Amino acid sequence: MTITAPGVPRSAERRRQSVTISPGVDPIGAGTTSWTPAYVALLAMTDIVAVLVSLVVAQQIRFGGAATLPGARPVPYVAVGATLAVVWLLVLAARGAYSHRIVGLGTEEYKRVAAGTLLAAGLVAIVSYLADVDLARGYVAVAFPLGAVLLLVGRYSGRSWLHWRRASGQWVHRVLVVGSRPHVVDLVQVLRREQYAGYCVLGACLPDLSQRFRDIDDIPVVSDSEHVREAVLATGADVVAVTSTPGFTGGYLRRLGWSLEGLDVDLVVAPSLTDVAGPRIHVRPVAGLPLLHVDQPEFAGSKRVGKAIFDLAGSALLLLVFAPVMAAVALAIRLDDGGPVIFRQTRIGRNGRPFTMLKFRSMVVEAEDLRSELDSVNEVDGALFKVRSDPRVTRVGRTLRRLSLDELPQLINVLRREMSLVGPRPPLADEVATYADDARRRLLVKPGLTGLWQVSGRSDLSWYDSVRLDLYYVENWSFTQDLLILWKTLKAVLARRGAY
Repeated sequence: MTITAPGVPRSAERRRQSVTISPGVDPIGAGTTSWTPAYVALLAMTDIVAVLVSLVVAQQIRFGGAATLPGARPVPYVAVGATLAVVWLLVLAARGAYSHRIVGLGTEEYKRVAAGTLLAAGLVAIVSYLADVDLARGYVAVAFPLGAVLLLVGRYSGRSWLHWRRASGQWVHRVLVVGSRPHVVDLVQVLRREQYAGYCVLGACLPDLSQRFRDIDDIPVVSDSEHVREAVLATGADVVAVTSTPGFTGGYLRRLGWSLEGLDVDLVVAPSLTDVAGPRIHVRPVAGLPLLHVDQPEFAGSKRVGKAIFDLAGSALLLLVFAPVMAAVALAIRLDDGGPVIFRQTRIGRNGRPFTMLKFRSMVVEAEDLRSELDSVNEVDGALFKVRSDPRVTRVGRTLRRLSLDELPQLINVLRREMSLVGPRPPLADEVATYADDARRRLLVKPGLTGLWQVSGRSDLSWYDSVRLDLYYVENWSFTQDLLILWKTLKAVLARRGAY
């Protein structure tokens, strides 16, 4: 929750309390997250441009730029366009599309923009009907779909720019983590792993300061958990993150919230429940207790049917589009060493069922027989096997891997309903034999041609990260997330990140 209420006067005894700040922590003053209003204003400007462009283009296409449509009841489309722009932007604002809590991270921002655009179009249709305004259908049919696309592109561009700024240490949230050492370490590792989220940890406040100034890794311990307000004032933090530490009761969190009043600081509670996406989590107050309800993951139902239809239609379309490329690749492989074009390998699919996965052959014909000779130079932990400069890769194969063209035949596996366009990485039987119970949950869904592992590092990922990302996908699948992964896959392939 955001602490924005006026400050409560503190007692004289409380005023006399002080906190010793750990050496090496520079007091920079408390204050609001100064970059947030600027970023929201930037998004508003891009939205205004997107809406105006869509309306101007719609008018040009439908009326050739005429300001007024002639007829018995002339409609001044310049005035109509201005009105629609105002209504459209107001609806976006009312839907929370400019809330600082959702911009720059996750899919909620895109959902609100899309829902706001749909709602604005519906309002226009209803008002036109009730007021008997003969609004040209072609004008509306062009303006709103085009505007939706431009709005989403603008939001994506703004987010990419924000992530670029955060990668250089700018426009970040300054965080103090409150909790015991083990819980602080766990939370810091998560925040650092997802740097694009923009949470920069300044220090920690521990319940026990018997080893007061012994840093946690490189995170300074700045105070105890009873003097968080003073630590915020000293470090300039704008977020206080409380971990699920034994002893932190509801009474402690309530007192902590009171102490932060007037500082314009976000107080967030990091539960021990991890890797569960927001749409599955609901807070429901019961008898004054904010109970956290977690919905079960969806492995069946109408959404899965929609995913299956999307897979079939998408794979068929992509096969048609890439048919010339696949023919050229097949010819190059055949001319290179005269061996077979397609490499077939048994992989494990949904519910543990084996299937034959297809790839363009990128290694020498006897590659499987030579693997045992390379076990000593395996560069990946766990059940994976990867060698950055694998001598078995052919000359043509190296290019195919760099461009991810060797994966194209898997579209046939998708068309056969053995794989999905998006899903966990298809494992080998030897890998599955080593799975612990949690890793076996990867087999609850079809493996994917691409997935979170593909857009998060590909071959550069460790075994632990590969499993973690696949499990996150399995637990939190959504159609919106699939579309984002497909888009990010295109970017990853073009950037050639982690491909070898």
